[in-house]
Amino acid sequence: MNGIHEVVGSIPVASSIFMDNDGTNSGKPFSGELDPEIANLMGLTETKPEPAVSEERPPDFTSLFEEEKPKGTVEQVDFTKKKFEIITKTYEEPKPYFGDRDYYKKVLSGEGEEAKRLHSLFTKFLQAKDPQDKSLYRGKLISAYWDLASRIAARITSELPLPKILLLRFGVLAPNLITREQQNVLASLIFENNTGEPVHYMDEWLKKVAMGVVHPSATDEVKKKKLDSNQKLIENIEKKNGQRQTEMGLVAAKIATLEDLENQLSEQIKILTTHDRREEYGGMKDSFNPMQKSALSAISDIIHSMSRINREIEEGYRKLDSITEDINILQRKAEGVEGEVAVDSQTIIQEFNSVRQMAKLCVGKQGNHFPILMKQYARLSLRDIGSRENVINEMAYVEKLDPGIFLRTFKGQTNRIVPHVILLPNYGDSGICWEPFERFNRATSRGRIAIPMYSKNLRTAVISALADLRWQIAKEKAQHYWMEEGITGKYYQWFESKKMKGDVKDAFIRDYILWITKESEGTQKLDREVRGIFWRNIPFPQEVKDLLKNRGFVYNELYKKDVNIARSDGY
Repeated sequence: MNGIHEVVGSIPVASSIFMDNDGTNSGKPFSGELDPEIANLMGLTETKPEPAVSEERPPDFTSLFEEEKPKGTVEQVDFTKKKFEIITKTYEEPKPYFGDRDYYKKVLSGEGEEAKRLHSLFTKFLQAKDPQDKSLYRGKLISAYWDLASRIAARITSELPLPKILLLRFGVLAPNLITREQQNVLASLIFENNTGEPVHYMDEWLKKVAMGVVHPSATDEVKKKKLDSNQKLIENIEKKNGQRQTEMGLVAAKIATLEDLENQLSEQIKILTTHDRREEYGGMKDSFNPMQKSALSAISDIIHSMSRINREIEEGYRKLDSITEDINILQRKAEGVEGEVAVDSQTIIQEFNSVRQMAKLCVGKQGNHFPILMKQYARLSLRDIGSRENVINEMAYVEKLDPGIFLRTFKGQTNRIVPHVILLPNYGDSGICWEPFERFNRATSRGRIAIPMYSKNLRTAVISALADLRWQIAKEKAQHYWMEEGITGKYYQWFESKKMKGDVKDAFIRDYILWITKESEGTQKLDREVRGIFWRNIPFPQEVKDLLKNRGFVYNELYKKDVNIARSDGY
């Protein structure tokens, strides 16, 4: 493929027009020409096409990719957030992403042999008439696409042209492979993360890993630049940082408890110091009334609790001081190795491969694994696409019905921890949980889930990912006793008693979807025993239970059991 063209059938196809003969980018402008038939298929004829979405001048996108945090700064979980804020603005005026006639050329330019191979296979795929040939080229094109995307992802922190970013974010190889309406949908999505929630498009996620803001996803080996012989030292620093973050979360929770007690104390003191008046004796203050006597007793209890919490906070700070000193010692030892811990390009490629595996799991064995966005495969609308804002609203819907979905308890403290959500530009119908939490910080670290952007039903995709998260966290909590204890144990024992086939987790996810979408509305879809397990272990909020008790005998019976259990002081 050293010439300018190679022949496919009787049609010449440009094959080395994006780079020098050695596969490198010389920095020269694009000099070759696409085959006229392929150019026509892609809408890249010499006739100036109608602008895709807007005549406006494109904004300066370089500012959108500035580093948000210094390298190595690990993000902290905000424990003060109690729920999602419903997002009402889920899209904006479409931007002229796809009005660039050279979009396809810019995607491939400078990408060496990977670009040559993809272009050649893409041309053959579009030209193929025989179904067997088309299937053959389709399979090869899938592999070529991922190779190209991996090469681009390895340079995610550099100033990549916008079309390369959009390839990673949306899977758009060429704009004319999708309709004008589909282009407008993608161009209307809000580009920046203004939500404050850990929901990331693929390019954003890879950049956060590259910057060291988040740890790479769990793999067999995590390499750091120039630190192969000092891996144990770096892992010790990561472990200590995890311990520090955990302890900070515990101290923050204790402080919140202390503040609550202080507010209670203030209210009780106000009651205690508000005296009745004896008008018959000139309006002198009366002695303590029954309410004030009760306040006096309450104040004594509150002060006792405040004293205990204060001791726990002091102990927490002592632990933090000790951990921080350990980290400082380890970092001083690491100074001889390098000034900062930064992931190398190989680690980014490994993370990209992890994301590719997430996409494969989301699609499933029988799904469409074709990674390029094409109009015949996707039904895109602003309401149903898996955008950041739509996914957050769907997670808010689930959390409203399952308030415990993001709660995690450690050392008696319960925190709300929303996982990292990676939005994948593929056609899968199910979301998945990649890991429930990070290996060095099981207490307060975010897990990570993946959700496909182009699913048939976004709500189902989101619920399935959260069901997977719930199962994995419960299983990790029970550890070796997961078949006996907690929600996993109860469900597994029911699963075995029914002699059901298949994977128990898959069955749980299917039932959880029905629990959230059907049973919450009073539509009975679950097995009676499963309904009871979910009612007690994944309970709806009380207001939903109050509505369901009037929606059928089965819910009324479960509600009555709740009342009886409450009277007997707990399960």
